Amino acid sequence: MRLAPSPRAKPEPTIALINVVFLMLVFFLIAGQVAQPLDRDVQLVDADSMAARVPDDALVLRADGTLIWRGLATTLTDFVAAQPDQTGALRILPDRHLPARDLIVVAAALRAQTGQDVRLVTRQGLAP
Repeated sequence: MRLAPSPRAKPEPTIALINVVFLMLVFFLIAGQVAQPLDRDVQLVDADSMAARVPDDALVLRADGTLIWRGLATTLTDFVAAQPDQTGALRILPDRHLPARDLIVVAAALRAQTGQDVRLVTRQGLAP
């Protein structure tokens, strides 16, 4: 007597299962809401400004044109004279309300007097 071979079980279609799970994931990402939206009247505290620290070698340029270096008022000539001969770039930390033409004048004067690159130190903010 001959035994009939047992029928092989078909493999389960895992691709269909993966597709269903993926579609459910996309649905819940689009339809779901992770957090309540922020009330438009609420202004959050800007923690970056509290934790910000001016680099020691940066020249701070205030909105009125005053130059501050290492916490003391200075002139452009004194700042250039105090700089050691270095190959690195000079850093300017301009005030947000400083007119652009004043910033360009100071940056061009620093570049002309020192021959070094001048870089602006800024803070990247969140989009409103």
